[in-house]
Amino acid sequence: MDGIHDLGGRQGFGKVDVEEPEEAFHSDWEARAYGIVRAMTKAPGWTIDKFRFTREQIDPAVYLTRPYYDQWLQSYAALMVGSDVASVEEIASGHSISGPARLGSPPGPASVSAERKQALVMFERPGGAPAFSVKDKVRTKSHAHGGHTRLPSYIRGHIGEIAHVRGTFIFPDDSATGLERAEPLYTVAFKASDIWPGEGHAHLVLLDLWESYLDPA
Repeated sequence: MDGIHDLGGRQGFGKVDVEEPEEAFHSDWEARAYGIVRAMTKAPGWTIDKFRFTREQIDPAVYLTRPYYDQWLQSYAALMVGSDVASVEEIASGHSISGPARLGSPPGPASVSAERKQALVMFERPGGAPAFSVKDKVRTKSHAHGGHTRLPSYIRGHIGEIAHVRGTFIFPDDSATGLERAEPLYTVAFKASDIWPGEGHAHLVLLDLWESYLDPA
């Protein structure tokens, strides 16, 4: 969907601060929020794409002013209410009244730590032959839809060249709705001077894009 979350290439937000010191969390509450989220027993149908789509629906003014991990908490609260895992009253009070038995108990700190160290989530799936090959010219779709998409607005309608054929991976637009469908994924190279003419950019912009986002050029 088109929303305030899609800030790539937009004017008015200043330059990205590449000198900002690297730190996992800016305060203790962010670390706690991250730990709570990772320790949650997820409801059936929750995927990373469903989470992203939920976060993308935050009000624009709130999205731009609310801290990153605070957005996480808001998004997971919405997922919990929408999946009947918890009620609004339970979220507001911070206490469970009648937790759904189907989810079981959340894991403890030790098991979460061990699981995160060993976790290797694979999104590649068996699939058919890709429609494009390396060096093929492609044009990105010029429009999006009302759901989740990984096609940035700044690259829509532009011509690029297939740089790599990555394999067949879960398509995020469908995954956000609970449907697992896979299709070919490509790394596509675009000339920055074509995307932002007159800015003096001489480098390439490389994006990983699914086949549904591309047409032959």
